[in-house]
Amino acid sequence: MKYLGLCFLLVAGLLSTACEDGETNEGTTSLGTTVVATSTPTPGGTSIAALHTSTSGTASPTPSATTVTVTQEPPTTTPPSPSASVVSPTGEQAQVTRVVDGDTIEVQIAGATYRVRYIGIDTPETVDPRRPVGCFGREASERNRQLVEGKTVGLEKDVSETDKYDRLLRYVWLDGEMVNAILVREGYAMASTYPPDVKYQELFLGLQGEARDAGLGLWGPACIPTPVAPGVCDYSGTGQRLIKGNISKDTGEKIYHVPGGEFYDKTVIDESAGERWFCTEQEAVAAGWRRSKR
Repeated sequence: MKYLGLCFLLVAGLLSTACEDGETNEGTTSLGTTVVATSTPTPGGTSIAALHTSTSGTASPTPSATTVTVTQEPPTTTPPSPSASVVSPTGEQAQVTRVVDGDTIEVQIAGATYRVRYIGIDTPETVDPRRPVGCFGREASERNRQLVEGKTVGLEKDVSETDKYDRLLRYVWLDGEMVNAILVREGYAMASTYPPDVKYQELFLGLQGEARDAGLGLWGPACIPTPVAPGVCDYSGTGQRLIKGNISKDTGEKIYHVPGGEFYDKTVIDESAGERWFCTEQEAVAAGWRRSKR
């Protein structure tokens, strides 16, 4: 009985020590050693704590360990330069049926035909009978034809729906690129924005500057006028004015005729009726006259 009592005291001491160790180490780890407390029930209902020690190179957190949240900084982005491409928006789809000139096309939308004027740019004139064909105008029309004729394009509206001629005002997109911007970048068009439709004004101005610096198209030698000595008129080489500025009696339209034209010799200038002589064609156009078609 004496030995039985000693054994009972020894077991009770071990139980007390195990419980204290289990409370002290709950949720903690020491580098290289993980302590896990498990409990095994005995048939009599008394729990005996058993300690299992395992060695590893790193410490594994227990469910009650402190959680550390790492906040990742968002990636930095560089804003696009004025000449960078812009993202194609989801716009109305249209089929190009005809290219009118460098900045105007005809399209079909849901079976109806519309004329579309490109927003924010201007190409040299080629079809207006009141104005002479502009330098690089035919080249601009041909380039526009190469880009969009017969193709499906996206149409992006700015603020205005149409212009005074009832043409749709749109930015035209093809394969993720804006055709308006391509024409300016390659020197076929000039930046020409009018409020309130100015969404891409800075883009067009940047592209125009690049084209001008590179001497492309409109900014190249072909379209740089040859300086004329002051007082020297076209077709005479002297100060003599030979261009006839006529005003049609039927329509009131102002038309000028140059030497060699079909109606030049038949035209008589009546200055009392507002008709006049011009020194240069540039002077005539600036005054509101257009060149005769023949």
